[in-house]
Amino acid sequence: MKAVMYGGGNIGRGFIGMLFSMSGYEVTFIDVAQPVIDGLNRDGRYPVRIVSNEGHEDIEVEHVRAVNGNDREAAAEAIAEADVIATAVGVNVLKFIVPNLAEGIRRRRARQGGPLNIIICENLVDANKVLEKLLKAELTKEEAAWLDENIGLVEASIGRMVPVQTEEMKAGNPLRVCVERYGFLPVDKAAFRGEIPEIKNMVPYEPFDYYIRRKLYVHNMGHAVCAYLGLYTHREYIYEAIEDSCIQNIVQNAMLESALALSKAYQMPVELLVRHFQDLLSRFKNRALKDTCARVGGDPKRKLSHTDRLIGSSLLCLEHGVQPVFISVGTAGAVYEYIREAGAQQCVKEARQVLSMISDLEKDSPLLDLVLPLYQRYVDGVSVREIMGCAERLREQELKEVI
Repeated sequence: MKAVMYGGGNIGRGFIGMLFSMSGYEVTFIDVAQPVIDGLNRDGRYPVRIVSNEGHEDIEVEHVRAVNGNDREAAAEAIAEADVIATAVGVNVLKFIVPNLAEGIRRRRARQGGPLNIIICENLVDANKVLEKLLKAELTKEEAAWLDENIGLVEASIGRMVPVQTEEMKAGNPLRVCVERYGFLPVDKAAFRGEIPEIKNMVPYEPFDYYIRRKLYVHNMGHAVCAYLGLYTHREYIYEAIEDSCIQNIVQNAMLESALALSKAYQMPVELLVRHFQDLLSRFKNRALKDTCARVGGDPKRKLSHTDRLIGSSLLCLEHGVQPVFISVGTAGAVYEYIREAGAQQCVKEARQVLSMISDLEKDSPLLDLVLPLYQRYVDGVSVREIMGCAERLREQELKEVI
């Protein structure tokens, strides 16, 4: 059996490629980082280290090779011959791999190959629709019709946390990836074409929309809130930030707000969601992972977009009668970080413009009444405890208005 892992980075090697190998597949990585390509082809294996506060466990991932994504012939051929494919290249890179995917699909069709499933491991709502649109722009009408019948574009929810790999983590082997133990891969059961491949720890769900939003609006949102408060308080690591009792209180309340909204939107027991985010809070405390606030809080522009973790979860809350006060603490922190990185003046006028241009919020959006007062606290340089106090007062005010 042959699997293609498009993306040989931290998630590709540290999670999906590892699951493919453990499931009996020969894994071909497609990437453009030549040192990674050369190392995989030289060794035919690489180490994954599972780290926790209690120690670590090393696992050898075997039966792997790699091709350069700039080699259209080699990449397309690997795709055409694959039994299953996954992508983990990052949202902003996805469009650049589409020509190779399209050529591989074209070759597979010409050879009368069977159904093929592409597991899309990107933090992107409606990733299947995005990739479908990109692929069809490269295909003829006949090829696009064949894609509809034979190519499964399968959304996945990536829950494993994999930090930027330091030289210390690599421990002398540049291919080593350090990861947390959590390793389940929820996927969209309804999107598969043909038989669902047997892959270790892959869990097909239907309907899948709930799991995508749970990942983005609980895990990613809570992570982001923690990161922006960590950056504000000059913490380097996520575990340092979450060990601050005020930050933990804010993150936990933000996750609870989103959990309540998701429970109402999808008729899911809120107790399950609470247990989920309590587990996440404990995972955020993994010191050995050394995940940085800078990594988790990176690209604030994307994280502030209309459907992403902060604004998307807030809008879902408002839709279901939940006030996203503590999520707005994170939104305000993301706005503060975006303006800081842009070198613009930190002021409410600038923040309002960011929320209009990037988050697509109308000037009368109720979110502005939550985010802007909290943003001003960041500008004033007050303590996290004072920011938390402001959030609590806003929540009390909202409750009084409801009553």
